[in-house]
Amino acid sequence: MARTKPPSNKVLTIRLPVGELERLEEYCLKRGKTKTDVLRQMIRKLRV
Repeated sequence: MARTKPPSNKVLTIRLPVGELERLEEYCLKRGKTKTDVLRQMIRKLRV
């Protein structure tokens, strides 16, 4: 039986207060980026 590769992407669902979501959407709109792109960039900048 052949093994299948695990998916390379995972899904993350978060709940935000309306005000925070609006800030994120405004940020994305001004920069012409998707919420996913912006959040990925922010995560990559985190120092661990």
